[in-house]
Amino acid sequence: MPEATRGAVRPAAPHPGSPSRHVPPPGARTGTVRRMERIIQEHEAPGPYGAPDPEPAATRRDADVTESSRASRGWWDRNADDYQIEHGTFLGDDRFVWGPEGLDEVEAELLGPPEELAGKDVLEIGAGAAQCSRWLAAQGARPVALDLSHRQLQHALRIDAERIGAVRADAGRDDAGRAGVPLVQADAGALPFADGSFDLACSAYGALPFVADPVRVLRDVHRVLRPGGRFVFSVSHPVRWAFPDEPGPEGLSVAASYFDRTPYVEQDEQGRAVYVEHHRTLGDRVRDVVAGGFRLVDLVEPEWPAWNTQEWGGWSPLRGNLIPGTAIFVCVRD
Repeated sequence: MPEATRGAVRPAAPHPGSPSRHVPPPGARTGTVRRMERIIQEHEAPGPYGAPDPEPAATRRDADVTESSRASRGWWDRNADDYQIEHGTFLGDDRFVWGPEGLDEVEAELLGPPEELAGKDVLEIGAGAAQCSRWLAAQGARPVALDLSHRQLQHALRIDAERIGAVRADAGRDDAGRAGVPLVQADAGALPFADGSFDLACSAYGALPFVADPVRVLRDVHRVLRPGGRFVFSVSHPVRWAFPDEPGPEGLSVAASYFDRTPYVEQDEQGRAVYVEHHRTLGDRVRDVVAGGFRLVDLVEPEWPAWNTQEWGGWSPLRGNLIPGTAIFVCVRD
């Protein structure tokens, strides 16, 4: 996990930090990281996404639906390689982790008992390299992994190819969950599925922190779920917005208003957004869920476990033992 953010943030615009944003600092490639770099390079040539962003200017300003979506897609396409290299070991190839604390769905059962997932149609939103979808497939579910970023989905293809190759090399092994996961590149606010296509939907830090209109996303998820379906999603805990994105003691002092909903924006020299994150208070999130047509049945704030001694950007044992870092909303479509 990274020990530094992608770049320093100006004090005037403290960044709340999303775990998706944090990529490794230069020179941090060691051990397993170097092995993963070789795998990525050998599997496919880099896409036409350009180099990671030069140091952008951080500010607070409005960013609409179109600008936010464009910035997110571009940022992920340029930074997906570094993200998967740095966090691939923690995320695994087929592990369902809800956030930097390490809460695992196999223990949390927020989507329901694993034995009841078999045969369920599940949509994963903001799937990245589809790690959660592979875990779902291994339980007998029929997942579809959706992401805005083409490069992230290329990593999903890479992992699937590696796993299928490993099964073929060891024909005696059980290959449940190792076939390729269906992948879809699309915006979370315009899901390309018919009404009532899924029994469950999930999103581990995908989409919702980065969209300008979360109710639009929630309504579309509601549309594609069948009656009685459940949508579970995790986001940065809203209280983090008020604190600097630092893992040490400096990240424990309030530096901004919790009630300031002005988006955090990183922009290039032409003023074009290259990264956008939107803040909603805890009350806002609850109201968004209701406005999206859902009933909120649980709100989980994972505690930092003793076994997790690593840092992930601004997430750390120090902060995690004092303030919540993740909020998980469990919603039902009646």
